[in-house]
Amino acid sequence: MTGRFIEPVSLRGRCAALEPLAREHAAGLQRAAAEGKLWQLWYTSVPGPDATEAYIEAALKMREDLGAMPFVVRDNSDGEIVGCTRYFNVDAANRRLEIGYTWYATRAQRTAINTECKLLLLGHAFEKLKCIAVEFRTHWFNQASRAALARIGAKQDGVLRNHQIAADGSYRDTVVFSIIESEWPAVKRHLGFLLARQR
Repeated sequence: MTGRFIEPVSLRGRCAALEPLAREHAAGLQRAAAEGKLWQLWYTSVPGPDATEAYIEAALKMREDLGAMPFVVRDNSDGEIVGCTRYFNVDAANRRLEIGYTWYATRAQRTAINTECKLLLLGHAFEKLKCIAVEFRTHWFNQASRAALARIGAKQDGVLRNHQIAADGSYRDTVVFSIIESEWPAVKRHLGFLLARQR
């Protein structure tokens, strides 16, 4: 993996830590997804108990073949895995990437863990990788995700209609958000403000 745009990295804050996804994280991811049976949310890609290993293999293949970087999220208070996220759709030539495949155990949703993970991921992208833009995409019907992205300061770029065909044959309209390089200082300050209020 030497010389890739995104090298394996661990990112740690006060509340949460991100570490490169590995096969040995399967049991922890299963426990996290079991909180609220997250795989039943039809508009997300959270793996069910029988699909966790295949989910990890697909993520690792994306890392090897396409330069993505999948992470598990740990709660620093107890060391437990509480979710998953990744850098992907990497465009090294144009210094752009997407943050997605993000999901959290019920107990970590809408907490300082999520806010801090966004701060860590965006900080690494803009300050270490020197990205000019970071993109987020979500399902049209994932209202919670859309509200959360707007809340952190991402701006909606548009809607890709009939963008993808889901496993059940339905069509997905995808809402695209982004944060650009010039916006990062204000977004960083805002995330710090939100995090201080959540602690």
